[in-house]
Amino acid sequence: MLIYLILLFTIVPVIELALLLKVGQFMGVVNTIAIVIITGITGALLAKLQGLRILHRVEADINQGKMPADKLFDGVLILCSGLLLLTPGFLTDLIGFAGLIPFTRGLFKTLLKRKIKNIIAEGKIITLASFRSR
Repeated sequence: MLIYLILLFTIVPVIELALLLKVGQFMGVVNTIAIVIITGITGALLAKLQGLRILHRVEADINQGKMPADKLFDGVLILCSGLLLLTPGFLTDLIGFAGLIPFTRGLFKTLLKRKIKNIIAEGKIITLASFRSR
């Protein structure tokens, strides 16, 4: 798990920086900064709208006596997507917007469910603080 965190916090920022520099050379610094700000604001608004929609669906399921597990996965993925969209950079924005599109969010949800099912099948214990299995 530590190696994944090291890669996440070193390689992703380097890729983001390289992309920002290339786009800045091509479009100019002001335009690049404007794009980063606009995608951050747009992403935050979209994540808020979709998050509220999911909360209402969760509430409706609970009021009908249904377990809203699938919608909770959607909510987690929307929250993560919103956080990625608030992070400056094009790679994180791309992944963040993909998490807000229902089709690609469904793919992410399938992968997440598969990971959790494998952990359960192996009888491992999940610690939510780090989402690692033992």
